[in-house]
Amino acid sequence: MGLVKGKMLNNVAVAAHFKEQDFSKRMTNHVIISPKIKMSMVEIPTPAVVLERCDIQPSPDTAAELTRPIIHFDMPWFYFHPVQRLLFFDLPCSKPQFLETIVPKLKESLTQTLNHFLPLAGNIIQPLDSAGPFFRFAVGDSVSLTIAESNSDFNHLTGNHPRVSDEFYACVPQLPPAKHTSDDIVFPVLALQITLFPDHGVCFGFTNHHAIGDASSIVRFIKAWASVNKFGDDAKLIDDKLVPYYDRTAVEDPEGLDKIYWNLIKRSRVVESPPISFPLNKLRQTFVITKDEVQKLKTSSRKNGRESTSHLSPSPAPWFGGGNRDGGGRRARVLWLPADCRGRLNPPLPAAYFGNCLAFVKAESTHGSLKGNDGFLAAAECIGEAIQRTVYNEKGILDGAENWPLEFGKLIGKRLFGVAGSPRFDLYDADYGWGRPKKFESPSIDGDTSMSLCKSRDFEGDWRLVCLDLKRI
Repeated sequence: MGLVKGKMLNNVAVAAHFKEQDFSKRMTNHVIISPKIKMSMVEIPTPAVVLERCDIQPSPDTAAELTRPIIHFDMPWFYFHPVQRLLFFDLPCSKPQFLETIVPKLKESLTQTLNHFLPLAGNIIQPLDSAGPFFRFAVGDSVSLTIAESNSDFNHLTGNHPRVSDEFYACVPQLPPAKHTSDDIVFPVLALQITLFPDHGVCFGFTNHHAIGDASSIVRFIKAWASVNKFGDDAKLIDDKLVPYYDRTAVEDPEGLDKIYWNLIKRSRVVESPPISFPLNKLRQTFVITKDEVQKLKTSSRKNGRESTSHLSPSPAPWFGGGNRDGGGRRARVLWLPADCRGRLNPPLPAAYFGNCLAFVKAESTHGSLKGNDGFLAAAECIGEAIQRTVYNEKGILDGAENWPLEFGKLIGKRLFGVAGSPRFDLYDADYGWGRPKKFESPSIDGDTSMSLCKSRDFEGDWRLVCLDLKRI
């Protein structure tokens, strides 16, 4: 999910004026759907041809059993839908070259990488008695890997124009189902898929259980695998500080949040994510936001006397943009985004801490406040105040955390908007030996009302924003 960090937000902003256009109009101009796109939106996505399914284990001669508790930072994500990421790479190779040369090397590098990321080859265990949940890797555990081939249009999928969300799911791996026993429930935590587009490129698909780790942890794994595959061994992982840190005793819990959150989970009904139902009736479009455009917004906010918007958050534009199209004037509209806690705890955790380490920032306004010409500034000001209350709280970033689950439970039925991703996590830096990715996509945002934000591929300081249109056909 989207992250807030530092006095000047790394996420800075997602809105700007393009050729003097209002950004909300630019964001929503794709809702005029052509007949061709309308046709494709009611079709089931063309499946990829599965060439191989296998399980990849860490090296048995170096791997040892690893068990760590699931703590309060992980528990809010226990029943969250799986997180899905896609990385597309230009790689014009034939099917024989792919299967005989590229895939064997990727399998070997994955084995070496998993030696350092044992939790991703293991499972989350939820005991049915009063004991708390934990993740466990046992020798012999593995990650599911699917090798597939697609005849879809690679250049179409990797474009910035409106595309039907359904089209991407041929490349998305599915997590194996949870296993139920008389004593516990066992949740697999990672599934991988590599899809060949012959003579064009490949797509890496990653699906993970959110309770095993946040974006910081999963992106660390993705970049570690890329490094091992590119350089042939894991020596550079240490140099690049990609080796994860697993010590959960470093996370202090003076308020007893582990017990509070676990008691809430025990009272909850076990809910497994339902299978995706097609058609999704959604489009996704990518917008590139430049540093200059961000600066224009900040300058405009200062001219309007909104000093709190000088540190603009990732999502005022789509949040207020939606406010122009639905609901009554007093209808509540809520934006939430997680903030990374690693450097803000006392004592702070290393950046390499593996797991979830997020606080929740909640901004709440009304439809009436967010509509009209001042909607963007009102949204930015509201988000800035929410960040100030949580991230810069004098009592600490976890002040009031014991009430977060109940507070978010009260949001059921309100119009929610979330942010997935962050420019802090540069997935365009993941080079498996063929250069940087051509495109990153986050299918997870199809599962809720969210936008995806990431660092731009082409220019330092620019951002890529992916928004969905929920127009029903």
